Amino acid sequence: MSDEVFLALASPARRRLLELLADGPRTAGDLAAQFEMSRPSVAEHLKILRQASLVRDEPVGRQRFYHLEPAPLARVGDWLHPFERFWRERLRTMADLLENEEEDR
Repeated sequence: MSDEVFLALASPARRRLLELLADGPRTAGDLAAQFEMSRPSVAEHLKILRQASLVRDEPVGRQRFYHLEPAPLARVGDWLHPFERFWRERLRTMADLLENEEEDR
């Protein structure tokens, strides 16, 4: 898994773009309309997402449609899975301690 993916995901604006694209392909103009930043700024965020292979663009006539590419996100999920188990075990231990503490009262 590339560091580019994590760097791309570090930006709240880029995460929001991915959320919007999860609903289906959208034009750059439609995506830009969802933000209070300039269109060139949104275009730069899309460029970073493209470089990380998180989105692909498809020219259709005079418009360019952006599509979510889920494979890199699945790899991030696979990488995070062991940490999820770690935190689930920690939370279960904490819940057991709290439950035991309530029983002792």
